[in-house]
Amino acid sequence: MSVYFDEERSVFCLMTENTSYMIGIADGKYVGHAYYGARMEDCGCGYLLRTDERPEPPSRNIREKAAFADSFFYEYSTWGVGDYRDSCLRVRTEGGARACELVFDGYRILDGKPELPGLPSTFAGEAGSAQTLEIVCRDDCLKLKVILRYSIFEDSDALIRSVELVNEGGERLYLEKVLSACLDMDNNEFQMLTLTGSWARERHMGYQKVSRGYQGVGTTRGISSHQEHPFIALVTENITETTGEVYAMNFVYSGNFKADVELSQFDTVRMTMGIHPDGFEWVLEPGASFTAPEVVCVYSDSGLGQMTRTFHDLYRNHLIRSRWLHEKRPVLINNWEATYFDFDTERLLEIASEAAKDGVEMLVMDDGWFGRRNDDTCSLGDWSVNEKKLPGGLAYLSRRLKEMGMRFGIWLEPEMVSPDSDLYRSHPDWAVHVPGREGTLSRSQYILDLSRPEVVDYVSESVARVLRSADISYVKWDMNRQMTEVGSACLDSACQGELYHRYVLGVYELQSRLLREFPELLLENCTSGGGRFDPGMLYYSPQIWCSDDTDAMERLAIQEGTALLYPLSTIGAHVSICPNHIVGRVTPFETRGYVALGGTFGYELDIMRLSGEERGQMRQQIELYHKYQSLVREGDYYRLASARENHEYDCYMVVSKDRREALVTYIQVRARANFHSRRIRLAGLAEDTCYVLEETGRQYSGRLLMKGGILAAPMAGDYTGKLYHFSAVS
Repeated sequence: MSVYFDEERSVFCLMTENTSYMIGIADGKYVGHAYYGARMEDCGCGYLLRTDERPEPPSRNIREKAAFADSFFYEYSTWGVGDYRDSCLRVRTEGGARACELVFDGYRILDGKPELPGLPSTFAGEAGSAQTLEIVCRDDCLKLKVILRYSIFEDSDALIRSVELVNEGGERLYLEKVLSACLDMDNNEFQMLTLTGSWARERHMGYQKVSRGYQGVGTTRGISSHQEHPFIALVTENITETTGEVYAMNFVYSGNFKADVELSQFDTVRMTMGIHPDGFEWVLEPGASFTAPEVVCVYSDSGLGQMTRTFHDLYRNHLIRSRWLHEKRPVLINNWEATYFDFDTERLLEIASEAAKDGVEMLVMDDGWFGRRNDDTCSLGDWSVNEKKLPGGLAYLSRRLKEMGMRFGIWLEPEMVSPDSDLYRSHPDWAVHVPGREGTLSRSQYILDLSRPEVVDYVSESVARVLRSADISYVKWDMNRQMTEVGSACLDSACQGELYHRYVLGVYELQSRLLREFPELLLENCTSGGGRFDPGMLYYSPQIWCSDDTDAMERLAIQEGTALLYPLSTIGAHVSICPNHIVGRVTPFETRGYVALGGTFGYELDIMRLSGEERGQMRQQIELYHKYQSLVREGDYYRLASARENHEYDCYMVVSKDRREALVTYIQVRARANFHSRRIRLAGLAEDTCYVLEETGRQYSGRLLMKGGILAAPMAGDYTGKLYHFSAVS
């Protein structure tokens, strides 16, 4: 790891173990992107900026400055001065003018990694040191300073980018668009890889050939969303897990985002990422600053698998802060699909008592325990226990659970308010709304205006009061709708465009306060399932509910797309009942367990309806979880086959960091008549190490397992599965 400036060549060099990122200063003032790719020691790459070609830089050809601006490889592009490609920054003055040109004005190289005020951000931590490059640019006309930040870690090939803007003048500036990262480079017949979907089918991988004009993803729903994901990658043709180049960006943010690729008239590509400009405008007062969220950039020349493992290690070592990160999570059972709103203390204790017999360690009480909440039409915001359902309150229930050796967790939806609630009747202005316009209901609820400090204070104290009242180990923090009629009774007319972003900052503040007071709490974020599964939320919670669709076959694609970026330990995954409540499919109980083992593992079902055989399998699954949880949580993930591609089988494996243990999960989606076994080549093992297959006792070299593979015998029936566990021979 090293960051330095080659003054003779005017090139900044950021070197990780396997990559190099180089920035050139053209014409003494224009900050340009020179190189991003496999590591090279030679910093003489300034010629890649093409400043010796026509149109030459303005100092040598002032009459064609616009042509220069429209083709230069900018590190951070601006709007209004001749670059007609998608820009990162658009600023309006008090007089209504929109033009900004950034000129290089210095730099500094720091040891360590600065925090971003009010935002989740990567940190150096104990896993490795960090260095940060700050490039200072200015627009003297606007009196605007822009700091471009780049951080690298000793133990990672990721590059972290963020931007800070400072108003050094005496008048207001209006930020209409502030993206966080830009990457200009030559086209290499790229495809664009994104993760898209909808509620109950989040994060499905999709490829699209990069063509002329704009392509990309984004959302203005107020959350990072089920429909799109704050991730984008440019990949070379015929990309595989092990071959091809990848240029990836992932946004450390939980609100509106925009991620675009543009193929220009000169066959160059620009990839950008940041806060979506639609509905956004930030008033930058004199002397004030604005910090844009981080973008994580990853380059791989060894296919998608290397990119995936870079993201996984970065997030484990430098983003997730929870004390639970490296600890075994308790096996839980959630009562939602068992009871929905129809439960009381005795029903919950009955579920817990039966579950404890099979090794379940925690009961999570879902929606319906507060106010008059017997359906989803009322009481959000009124966080007081319904003692008609729960006599003695949460303290009594948690005490009874503790007596039977069970932990206690609860569901909360703190960001919401029901129109039929005491809170809304007292403070209707606390809801996000546009005066005079009827609010659009979703799930019979509105969103609280978390841009208001008094609302954040109320929500924070309401949640804390609940947690202080009983021995509560776990919180499932839900958020079940998207934003409409985006307005605040607190912000003045000039600042209404700040609400989307201020809302997200309010969410971050709430979760920060929660964890400061309750540092031992296991927090799981959830947004109608996987609607806010992003790095921003992982900063606060070590796991996120992956999707409301718990069908094992649907989860194969959902968890594959999620694991493309995020460690398996972050993926909330449970065994649920069949027929599945979302798609109605019936899959073997055993297979449901195998798929859930590829995540946090737990149960979402009515245990009283399980057969004796299923209860026996449940005990076996929990034993498997305890046996393999450390490997799954800490190991390196390798995707071996995808049912999304072949429609017949799915296979992935996890290998311990010391490469002495591996677990292969094989799911047969469709049985085939008159076919032989499938050959599965493993990955990530030590070639010269001897491994034993636990099931048979047979020994193989790592080289044989990776080159020759294993034979997965056909199984009777669709939706069947098998685990293969390998250990190094001492």
